[in-house]
Amino acid sequence: MTSATMHSPADSQRRLVLWLLVAAYTLNFVDRTIVAAIGQAIKDDLKITDTQLGLLGGLYFALLYTILGIPLARLAERASRVKIISAAIFIWSGFTALCGMASSYAMLAACRFGVGVGEAGLSPPAHSLISDYYEPEKRASALSIYSLGVPIGVMIGAVGGGWLAQNYSWRVAFIVLGLPGVLLALVIKFLVREPVRGAMEAEPSGPLKPYVLREDVLETGRVARAMFRNWTLFNMMMGITLISFAGYGGGAFVQPYWSRTFGLDYAQVGLITGLIGGASQGAGVLLGGLVSVRFARRGATIWYGLVPAIGIALSYPLIVAIYSADSWQAAAAWMLFPGALSYTYMGPTYGVVQNAFPPERRATATAVLFFVLNLIALGFGPPLTGWLIDHLGAFHHAYPAVEGIVPALVHLFSIDAGAFQAACPGGAGPIAGSAADRACRAAVELATRQGVLIAYAVGLWAALHYLLAALGLRRGMPRTD
Repeated sequence: MTSATMHSPADSQRRLVLWLLVAAYTLNFVDRTIVAAIGQAIKDDLKITDTQLGLLGGLYFALLYTILGIPLARLAERASRVKIISAAIFIWSGFTALCGMASSYAMLAACRFGVGVGEAGLSPPAHSLISDYYEPEKRASALSIYSLGVPIGVMIGAVGGGWLAQNYSWRVAFIVLGLPGVLLALVIKFLVREPVRGAMEAEPSGPLKPYVLREDVLETGRVARAMFRNWTLFNMMMGITLISFAGYGGGAFVQPYWSRTFGLDYAQVGLITGLIGGASQGAGVLLGGLVSVRFARRGATIWYGLVPAIGIALSYPLIVAIYSADSWQAAAAWMLFPGALSYTYMGPTYGVVQNAFPPERRATATAVLFFVLNLIALGFGPPLTGWLIDHLGAFHHAYPAVEGIVPALVHLFSIDAGAFQAACPGGAGPIAGSAADRACRAAVELATRQGVLIAYAVGLWAALHYLLAALGLRRGMPRTD
């Protein structure tokens, strides 16, 4: 009798665990991306730049998130993953609520650091937990379902955050959307059982090694080297990092773009972008896992790389159509499609990584993947996009007759963005409705469109890496044992 048959949980139990983890990942992304949903309200209130706004949604959150991810993952290799997840949810939810009580930009930034501390404790132990509830051939599908937390969280954050910011304030949005996590933390702690490690493997795992700091550091290095030296894993890691850079960078300014371009209020923007974009992304997450698993069952593991490569490449022309539309109705119609194509990368990527490592290394493998992904993509995607928009805006404000993106990029480093911020604090003129105000808003609108399109174009680079990974997958799934 194999380990998998001895320890296989009941279907009802594994479904409960999976959907509770989906709920946790949903709140993770609500609290992670809420700055994008209510960013324009924060900018208008605190009179900050798009670079500062990008830092709130990016580096200030991502720095401790990435640094703590690996030690927490190493802890999850030997301690209760359920307890780690519960504590993490409690911490990040509390700091999200505290963001609503910040009286200055500095205090808001400090609370965002705290959110990152808590969120570091979810995905590595969650991936490991799911892998001990589901067989190897079902992991990509299960991890795709877990990844539904991304589009659902973005949807709730956009719709709920936009409505709360419009009808109350951005501070209320942080508080209301942060507090439910405290309750979920308790539910997970008391309802989820810690499974046997390696329960779904043909052979049981060996005894857990005692904690030795030096050995933990060495083991993390061994896992990292295995990922960087394996052709398939390296390209999967580069692919997910670059498409996430595009998604975090461009996505941080989607709602501000709609407000600036079409003049919609926060609630309207949240409803449109949240529901349409979230539904499209959710479809992509599910399709990526289901399609790649179906082909892989026929022996064609190459589709774990081809599905995301094709989907991401096909999505970019549709993104260009969204940000070239003359009306919000046309832009909303085009928004139905890109997420369903580009978000196909999640299930295949996580499935390949989890299947490549033995049970005692899976949380660490996820942490290494997320360290690279989040430091580069989440840490620098939003602030670099914000910096780009600030400088593009400065150029278009100084040269309003020149609308082309190439001249603006040529002068990107020579333009005085500080003078632009002084003339247009918060992206608007000192007197609403004046000629100066209209000039400021026109420059910011054009700069936002161009900055978002440049950020999303990084996804084409990601598609290339998934194609290279597919070439490696022709020989089958990578193994690092």
